[in-house]
Amino acid sequence: MDINNERKLAARATELGKSADPLVFDELVELTRSASPLVRRLAASSLGKLAGIVPPDKAVTVLSPLLLDAHPQVRQYSAKALGAFGAYAEKLLPDLRDMYRNQNEKDYVKRSVEAAGKTIKEAIRIVEKSVVRKCQKCGKEVESEEYSRSIHTFQRVYCDHCFDETYLARRNYDTQVELNKTIRAADGTFVQSHGERLIAEWLAAHAIKYRYDERIRIIEGYAVRPDFYLPEFDVYIEYWGMDTIDYKIGMLKKQKIYQQEGKRLISLYPEDKNDLDVALGKKLRGLCPSDKSDL
Repeated sequence: MDINNERKLAARATELGKSADPLVFDELVELTRSASPLVRRLAASSLGKLAGIVPPDKAVTVLSPLLLDAHPQVRQYSAKALGAFGAYAEKLLPDLRDMYRNQNEKDYVKRSVEAAGKTIKEAIRIVEKSVVRKCQKCGKEVESEEYSRSIHTFQRVYCDHCFDETYLARRNYDTQVELNKTIRAADGTFVQSHGERLIAEWLAAHAIKYRYDERIRIIEGYAVRPDFYLPEFDVYIEYWGMDTIDYKIGMLKKQKIYQQEGKRLISLYPEDKNDLDVALGKKLRGLCPSDKSDL
């Protein structure tokens, strides 16, 4: 697939997931059949984000074959999305169980499969009235669909009203972050600081693919935005560029989260900008000695 067309379709899949419009369902279904693994996984993810909006039975049917996709990230995102549909995905619990027991399955896929299975089972229990769950903000009892949707998105239990409030606040925060990206790196990526620009350009100069400022959820209750993620190495890079007390407290908390989850993290500081070949290249070689010989 042409790279420009792939990027266009990927952006469209992401946009549809933010639309909150049930009418986009058919278009997302078509995107799950794309020749591009990137487009398929983003389409699957967007279906999960539209849980409670699109027809749940149909969405589960669409996601089912993606659990057998040749690309592991498509399987991972499809499992995550199924968790958002809760009890409606009950029929796929045996498939998720088989994936988890598969010795050849990627560990990160298994983690998503396990989390989805737990969410689906909990939603089933709520449907059967064997357990009551309450919104963590207002204390109102939640329905199974509310539970599944909020756990999938925030890993917290919210009723629909509090979910919408939290989602809006998060979206406003994300918008402000995007507005702060005013510095353009040589490859066209907009970043928030001079240090991040130097890192982006060093990575591009060494032909290392990266994702910039992409939110991930790596521990229950916390969503983090790593400055850079290197998918070829499964390594995260954080540039700690400020020197205030509050910033340092946040830095230590974030570093602890990476450590608790066993994530490979490279921390860079303002003094490292002068020689990234040593500060970044040496650390990357130490974490992945056989992946790139020309670093």
